[in-house]
Amino acid sequence: MKKTSVVSFLITLMFAASVVCIQGQRQEEVKDRDGNPVKLGEQYFIQPVKTESNSGGGLVPAANNMRSFCPLGITQTLISYQPGVPVSFNLPYALMETIVKTSLAVNIEFKSHIWPVCNEFSKFWEVDGSSPVHKERKILIGGKPQEKNSWFKIEKAGEGAGENTYKLTTLTGTVGAIPGACAWLSAPQLIITNDDAKTLLVKFKKVDDATTAATSTSRVEKLGLRMFPFY
Repeated sequence: MKKTSVVSFLITLMFAASVVCIQGQRQEEVKDRDGNPVKLGEQYFIQPVKTESNSGGGLVPAANNMRSFCPLGITQTLISYQPGVPVSFNLPYALMETIVKTSLAVNIEFKSHIWPVCNEFSKFWEVDGSSPVHKERKILIGGKPQEKNSWFKIEKAGEGAGENTYKLTTLTGTVGAIPGACAWLSAPQLIITNDDAKTLLVKFKKVDDATTAATSTSRVEKLGLRMFPFY
């Protein structure tokens, strides 16, 4: 190998190594509210951070409006003690990862054995692809893991006293919340926005271990699904 070729090869190798290093620095382990790493495949409640203007509970599936009941959208329950419906995080492509990391694309899927309506749709979250790009698109269920509108990233949004606080982002914007259109609730509805004032800040609460979950699943799921308009 000629000297110039060797030098070129080494420069390329060093550049590739530096890119890997920079990417590694950008990615951090996502932590639950207790400071433990959020793990792929395990169940968590996504709970909006309580503020003066937001004292509600966790996230649940609910109808967006009466004209188009399915697919369900995602709202925040107005009941402060309600944990929401559990979700799990998984990767849309194969990687040797067990921990959720910031800036890593993940799928979000509701995990519930009780699902009385819209069973023809998957429980994966997605950005509504039927709305115009310039509008604040809704977050719906019915996603497909390999499609990019079902990819979400978790980004840090707090330090110090606000540590372990995050925001969810997509390829088209940040997940935020606006007052829902359903007259019976007007609960905050998840949408995609570029307005910082509407950004939804969240924490993750791990669902109890297998033993506790076995005895409390019915209670937890009934609490979560109470946000369906029929409950």
